[in-house]
Amino acid sequence: MSGPVLVIELAEAVPRVAIQRLREFLLGASARFEERRVGEYDLNIHAESLGIADAGDVDGRRPVLVSLMGPGIGDETIFDAEHADEVDQEPLIGFTPTHAVDIIAFCNRHVDHLVTALLTAAIMDVIGGVANAELREDQVSIVAGLSGIVATMTDPWPAAYGSAEFLRAWAQQPDFRLLN
Repeated sequence: MSGPVLVIELAEAVPRVAIQRLREFLLGASARFEERRVGEYDLNIHAESLGIADAGDVDGRRPVLVSLMGPGIGDETIFDAEHADEVDQEPLIGFTPTHAVDIIAFCNRHVDHLVTALLTAAIMDVIGGVANAELREDQVSIVAGLSGIVATMTDPWPAAYGSAEFLRAWAQQPDFRLLN
């Protein structure tokens, strides 16, 4: 079963020293850590390492893939394909992304949505960037007033762009849910 997905849009390549800090953070937050290549990590994240005290009736270890991509790192064709149908992001976020990080959960329980949002925020604390979250139409008005929001759009599909602060604020909202 696939779970929620978030993307961090980046204005430039992530420096090697920042990738090393990201690797160290993920290693410390994970029960299982596999580095498939530099910038791509297959993990079992400890929900409690992200401040999630109650993982419900499920194991607090959640399977997640973190994948940095763009020119010079990862599969450039995936980056290009994922950004081919995007609107012009520069007016929305102030830059045209050259690189991105995908954060993909492999389960779809409520805790997986929280883990995805809070892990993305923690990754942004290390490497920067702007979160790109696709929304349901009824979520646009909810996220529009949250702290850390950079922009929202409804055409061609509902989406929000924001900071790590935005993701943390959104994750605290009643009925919080990311799209898969």
